[in-house]
Amino acid sequence: MNSPPFSIGPIVSSSHLAKGEMPALSEVEFALTVTGNAFHRWIVRCMAAAGYPGLGHIEVLILHATNHREREKSLSDLCVMLNIEDTHVVTYAAKKLEGSGLITTGRRGKEKTLKVTEAGADACERYGQMREALLVSGMKTLRLDEEEMSKLAALMRVLSGQYDQAARGAASM
Repeated sequence: MNSPPFSIGPIVSSSHLAKGEMPALSEVEFALTVTGNAFHRWIVRCMAAAGYPGLGHIEVLILHATNHREREKSLSDLCVMLNIEDTHVVTYAAKKLEGSGLITTGRRGKEKTLKVTEAGADACERYGQMREALLVSGMKTLRLDEEEMSKLAALMRVLSGQYDQAARGAASM
């Protein structure tokens, strides 16, 4: 196979940012953007296919996080877990999920808590079944090394810390 007669450079959404000292970071940022959008679209559509339409990606994430380890979570637990800065985002999602009968709310001292209902646990179970059928089966055909995927996930968590640190710096300007 012949290579193209020209070089297109890195695949980025903002060529002006790729002109800096670390063009690969612009490639990563573009990959994060399109991956994040694809992931959000996927989780909403998977939840709808599982029989629970009308939830946004934040509600789906909050539902799964609330179901995690079958323990109630406080709003602050969920904000930290999902790296959500604005508690109002979680509060709004909780109201929508409670209205749908997927979670219940309570209190632990002064903190509001969320707990998944039987219907919420069922929604998570059905989502998991759809995920296995529609996503995992296709991913398995790629024969990706799961250890390398875990390393990539760890790198992404480290990168999130760098972005958070840079955001704190930008907020102090």
